[in-house]
Amino acid sequence: MKETKETKMKKAISMSKLLLVAILALASLFSATAHASTPGIYGPTFNLTAQPAYLTQPDGQAIYSWGYGCVSQPAAASFRPAAITTGTCNTMQVPGPTLIVTEGQTVTVNLTNSLPIAAGNTSILFPGFTVTATGGVVGLLTNEAAPGGTVTYSFVASSPGTRAYYSGTQGDLQVEMGMYGAIIVLPATIPSACTGTGTLAAANLAVEGNWGESDFRLAAAAYNNVHACYDREYLFQFSEMDPSIHTQALAQVKEAGICAAGSPTCRLNVPTEPYHPTYFMINGRSMPDDMDPNYAIQYPHQPYNGNPHMHPGEQVLIRVLGQGRWEHPFHEHGNHVRILARDANLILSPTNPAANLAGLLMFTTDTFPGQAFDGIFYWSGRGLNWDPYGHNPASTDPLATLGCTADANGYNTGNPGALNYFEWCQDHNKPLEVNPFGDVASGGPATLPNPNIFTNGAWYGGTPYLGPNAAVRSTGPTSNLQPANTQANPANERGWAFMWHSHNEREITTNNVFPGGMLMMMLVDSREFVIDESL
Repeated sequence: MKETKETKMKKAISMSKLLLVAILALASLFSATAHASTPGIYGPTFNLTAQPAYLTQPDGQAIYSWGYGCVSQPAAASFRPAAITTGTCNTMQVPGPTLIVTEGQTVTVNLTNSLPIAAGNTSILFPGFTVTATGGVVGLLTNEAAPGGTVTYSFVASSPGTRAYYSGTQGDLQVEMGMYGAIIVLPATIPSACTGTGTLAAANLAVEGNWGESDFRLAAAAYNNVHACYDREYLFQFSEMDPSIHTQALAQVKEAGICAAGSPTCRLNVPTEPYHPTYFMINGRSMPDDMDPNYAIQYPHQPYNGNPHMHPGEQVLIRVLGQGRWEHPFHEHGNHVRILARDANLILSPTNPAANLAGLLMFTTDTFPGQAFDGIFYWSGRGLNWDPYGHNPASTDPLATLGCTADANGYNTGNPGALNYFEWCQDHNKPLEVNPFGDVASGGPATLPNPNIFTNGAWYGGTPYLGPNAAVRSTGPTSNLQPANTQANPANERGWAFMWHSHNEREITTNNVFPGGMLMMMLVDSREFVIDESL
């Protein structure tokens, strides 16, 4: 039957309602401990093991999987960022431990195969590096570790950036089972513009220090380039799972006598086509689990989360890896993403490579299997056409009457201690329209959607303003919203939530139920909320 225009509209309205329900449900999850960062372990020597375990999913399922982990718990000083004090590295995790090294170091990875004997050999590939493999047995793509055996991989971290590592043995099965991870190479040289005075990066760091925030970056720049400075960073690894493959692998592992111990030809015979994934994950977790803290005890084999935070004006580096079979079109609401590099290759201008980058500004970022990108996300409130701080010169609230002195770029950057640091001064004191459901002609500067539809930001703080006293400033045209002091946890967190999610609609489900899958939130917090990513 041909779908009518009215039918399509009803479907769109239904989807909007579902999104509303989903976001309202997520509001209860935001807390001081649910922050992301780029946690991992620092080398240059890593002792890894490959082992089986079960991964939890929000629908209550526990999926039999394989993954890389640490042979023994690394020293506390090995965990990065240095401010993280709760780091752990289990003997199996998905994704595998994020390996962090510095450009020019000689990296050594010792891999011990502790998978079931029936699974046969295993290995690791490090695309982008010239690898020397010793020990083990010769495989199709690299030396492999036989069951109970060990193989060693060595290479020089020749260039900075974000890359994937994954199994090079029976890859259609072992990567699907969870054998993948990330390696981050930090630049050996940091541009002085990223640390010197008088730069945006240095100013933002000073502002964070003014509010007592720690520096959770792995470095001050992603590459040795003045355009690669950043203020915060997050790593997101996209993957999917077909549970039928995992079920068949478990059945064969349990089958008695399927393979003699030490047999050089031992391997599972699990069909991996046709492929029907029903679980879609960010850093090994599906929504809403991905917004719980890093190293949460309820996910012993899925330690990394996906819940980025920022303050207005900060440059946020996002490192993204496609670790599955499908391409993942991912939409970062709130702004475009400036692509810095693909597969750790900085995208330089062909006419002036020394001074300019040439990466795309993308509305929806695309990540193909095995591909990585580094990009910068930025949000300031510019272009909203109302004052997101709720300033009102007639108010008796001193926080509602702050000034805004534009710098050369139009932003309020003169006072690092100001709550409205980096406000776009052109919109200073602009109110919301009188009738939130009306249009420009009804008396306001902008046409706003129904405040219950979070097109311009999910007001998880309860109002379209930033700051814990937003309830005072949001009376009147937004009085139909709940008071800000009832809408956030912890009490002083007031900000906006932008949904970040896959644009493949099936990938925002968990076992075909919406919402779930590859969905998370970018939380834009007011300056007085200290973003603590050590938990």
